[in-house]
Amino acid sequence: MAHTPVDATAFSAFAMQELGADDFDAGLASAEGELAVVFFWGVDCFNCEIAKKAMLAKPDEIRALGLKWFHSNVYDHRELGRRFVLHGVPTWFFFYRGKRLGRATGWHGLGQFEAAVAAAREKMRALDEKA
Repeated sequence: MAHTPVDATAFSAFAMQELGADDFDAGLASAEGELAVVFFWGVDCFNCEIAKKAMLAKPDEIRALGLKWFHSNVYDHRELGRRFVLHGVPTWFFFYRGKRLGRATGWHGLGQFEAAVAAAREKMRALDEKA
C-alpha cells in the first residue's frame, strides 16, 4: 500500500522535536519548566493532516500558546500508542516536569485546543504551588 507523503511543514513551523519510544521521556525532560505538548499522529491519517493545516493557518495563535512542541508517529512507535492508551489520532498530551496534565483528542478548532492548554496550565500552576 502506497503512503501519502507526510507533510512535515507544521513540525518545522512549530519547532516540534520528534520523539520515539526510546527517547520519549528524555525528550520530555528537555522541556524542563515549560508546558510540553506531544502531537501524536499517524501516516495516512486524514484528520492529522487537517489538524496540521488548521494549525498552519493560525501560526501566530499557536505560537502564542507558549508550548514546547514534540511529535510522534504512533504507527511507527506503537508502544507509545499502547502506553498512552490511544484509540485514535490526532491526539495531543500535555506534560509538565514529566507529569501528564491532560489531553486533547481530535482537532475541534483552535478555541477547543486553547481551552485544553488553559486547563493544562491551571494544573501546572497547582503543581508549582504544591512545590
